[in-house]
Amino acid sequence: MRLFGGRDSATGLDSPQAAGRRGYRGRADFGDGGGNNETFGRWTETIARGMGTPWFLLVLTLFCLAWLTWNTVAPEQWRFDSAALGFTALTLILSLQASYAAPMILLAQNRQDDRDRVQIEQDRQRAERNLADTEFLAREVVALRLAIKDLPDRDFVRAELRALLADLELERAAEEPLDGVEAAAVEAPEVEATGLEATGVAPAGVDPQPEPVEGSDHPPRHGDHD
Repeated sequence: MRLFGGRDSATGLDSPQAAGRRGYRGRADFGDGGGNNETFGRWTETIARGMGTPWFLLVLTLFCLAWLTWNTVAPEQWRFDSAALGFTALTLILSLQASYAAPMILLAQNRQDDRDRVQIEQDRQRAERNLADTEFLAREVVALRLAIKDLPDRDFVRAELRALLADLELERAAEEPLDGVEAAAVEAPEVEATGLEATGVAPAGVDPQPEPVEGSDHPPRHGDHD
């Protein structure tokens, strides 16, 4: 035996009820044809929109005037709604039209409310995404500003280049006297040798070359004595 349409007698009240069909069903559960409901809703919305136009009021006014004129001026045998009874048929028709128009207008308003609710939800989600994107971009801009702040600026680079040029100039000025001393040390022996040759004195450690003897075919060698 099942109690309350979903709980077996074997199970206690402390055990959870199995997932299944509930007693209450929403609007989407009534009827199996969702497409038919959508078609009917669109049809009622079209009628409700037509009732809210000036043309409908004009046509309804002309219809009522023609009805009243015909049932008042036409011959007695041609009338179908007695003026003595207060035009009962016309009153019934207008009441029937009003009784159907009110639910159609309410149905159209409900469908419009549903669309507005969906649109509001989509706008809210879009606004959340835009806010998240804006916050992300703001964080990225702050990170870029911090990274740029750590980079050397133009004045710092110029100062470093000037300091480097000053160091290079100092090194070049320190190398120039050394080059002059080395050049002087190389030129001094050459000048000394040139002066000794001009005076005919042999440098120290070098034997003077003897002069050749007259009448000899061979020039004297070093170490020969007269």
